[in-house]
Amino acid sequence: MSNSFFDQVDSIIARDPAARNRLEVITCYQGLHAVWLHRVSHFLWNLGLKWIARVLSMFSRFLTGIEIHPGAKIGRRVFLDHGLGIVIGETTEIGDDCTIYQGVTLGGTSLYKGVKRHPTLGKGVVVSAGAKVLGGFTVGDGARVGSNAVVLKEIPAGATAVGIPARILHPDLPQSADSKTKEYFSAYGITPNIDDPVSMALKGLIDATIEQEAKIAALEKALAKLNNSPDGADASSSDTKRDLDAIKEWLKE
Repeated sequence: MSNSFFDQVDSIIARDPAARNRLEVITCYQGLHAVWLHRVSHFLWNLGLKWIARVLSMFSRFLTGIEIHPGAKIGRRVFLDHGLGIVIGETTEIGDDCTIYQGVTLGGTSLYKGVKRHPTLGKGVVVSAGAKVLGGFTVGDGARVGSNAVVLKEIPAGATAVGIPARILHPDLPQSADSKTKEYFSAYGITPNIDDPVSMALKGLIDATIEQEAKIAALEKALAKLNNSPDGADASSSDTKRDLDAIKEWLKE
């Protein structure tokens, strides 16, 4: 029991550079307090003492600013960083070593009772500030949800979701055996060496536009030289002029 207690405290110290020691974490981190109180309310919920469990969860909400339904399942070493405004629904399942930031909603999109309405987070998932994960789908192990993203569908393991509605990105993390992949922590869902597919598409359009502008400039330069040709040019120049005039008109469109 003691090992499990300090294991969670030490995991917070490892993920939060502002945490200086165990005493500070135990006394000052409301996210930790919310998880502890939830474990008690969840135990009471499973015993069938649902009203008492709900009352305790409401007390925890008043004390910490974090709302966790007693029916939610939370794994080991889960860190609710800052925590204020987090809402976790009844059928939510959160895996080990997940990190959830302030303002996150793990909510449902169905009004049917007795069904899986809320998301399941795999191990090591990071859900960034203000994100909304809505629905009874799974967020894969090691996935990241960017700040203020609205996730409405499943996220593969190791991927990053950003935007409204969220788009799935695939990060380029170090893959070598001697890399620091295991030591890397993606705070606020930020992943290095990654591009939003929308931004990549826009970059491609900009590059194509620049290339076309260069070709058009070259054509206009060639047209200008041909228009300034001597009057004694070959008779076939009239045909060439007509062709060039047609190109001019086409370029104006």
